[in-house]
Amino acid sequence: MRQADVEALLDHLYGVRDRVLASTRAAPAAFAATDGPTIRSLHATLVHELDVEWSWRERLASDHPTDFDDALAELTTSDLPTVDAIEARWREDEAAMRAWIAALGDAGLAGSCGAEDPPRHPMWVHVMHIYSHGLLQLADAATLLTLAGQSPGELDFLDFVD
Repeated sequence: MRQADVEALLDHLYGVRDRVLASTRAAPAAFAATDGPTIRSLHATLVHELDVEWSWRERLASDHPTDFDDALAELTTSDLPTVDAIEARWREDEAAMRAWIAALGDAGLAGSCGAEDPPRHPMWVHVMHIYSHGLLQLADAATLLTLAGQSPGELDFLDFVD
């Protein structure tokens, strides 16, 4: 997978995120709800997704990606209590993610990620995990928002590129 391909997928992921966050702003009761048909609440789902993007990127970019750094403690809803706080942190993380992917380039994406001992997959496979996990979590958020009457609309990749 080439850097340009990964960047297109990240454009999609962050576009979906932006639509979900916009719908979340219009559904404060859904954001505050603590139960629902998905594994996490809307608030917890958004924080969890941000946490996974951040912690996996930090881990994969580290000198010792097989070790989980204690500084990468799981983010909680208490850490990010509002949609504004989530969005601000996510925008910072997006910039760091894009810079990291740019620094990797095609060769780095094709190379070993170092997070597996022994190495089994190239870096792009782990980046795809970040992308696919993000879509799953944002789809859960979209379900909760749709049930609250604030659907973010179609989130498919083809709809995005069109």
